[in-house]
Amino acid sequence: MYDPTVARLTYRALLGRRRALILGALPLLLIAISLAVRALAGADDQTAADVLGGLALATMVPIIGVIAGTGAIGPEIDDGSVVYLLSKPIKRPTIIYTKLIVAVAVTMVFSAVPTLIAGFVLNGNGQQVAVAYTVAALVASIAYAALFLLLGTVSRHAVVFGLVYALVWEALFGSLVPGARTLSVQQWALAVAQKVSGGDLVTSDVSLTTATVLLAAVTVLATWYAGQKLRTLTLAGEE
Repeated sequence: MYDPTVARLTYRALLGRRRALILGALPLLLIAISLAVRALAGADDQTAADVLGGLALATMVPIIGVIAGTGAIGPEIDDGSVVYLLSKPIKRPTIIYTKLIVAVAVTMVFSAVPTLIAGFVLNGNGQQVAVAYTVAALVASIAYAALFLLLGTVSRHAVVFGLVYALVWEALFGSLVPGARTLSVQQWALAVAQKVSGGDLVTSDVSLTTATVLLAAVTVLATWYAGQKLRTLTLAGEE
């Protein structure tokens, strides 16, 4: 289910100079803002939760997920180079699973690690805020990578659709329409973070059980359907 050659090519595509600069920009911005907030406001648990929830989990994690998830396969489909990959004796689900693993790993490194660093900078992990949001970033990375990998497989405008979901649906509608929060990866991740923190600083509108089921279901279904679409793409190319 994992092909080292596909993984190496995917890492090379995602961590090229241009994408690496984009991937590294948001984490550096988060840490810089955290340093400024700590210098100006001191160590405050509520402030730390606000920064990590509003900037790290709500903005940085989904955007990095969009870049990593769509970038793992979208450019290959757009420029036609995926045909070369599909011509190799590699099972199509293996290609998807390998690219998903790479996308998840890149998303986790560029989102969860800076979230943990920012949390310790802001309040030294008071009330487990840093660890809770780091776990939320790790959990969200898996679902985002699967969703956006699927988008990269089915659409040439995957980045646009991904940003619309991340910044419009989750950030805008998720904050204004209570019902929309149930269909939000961010809220599912917050439910896990709430359990980790054990306090009132981290809250979610979704129960832990519901969040766990939805996270698993979305990840599995998105990965499966991406594999099916890649099979269809292969058949179309052969015809």
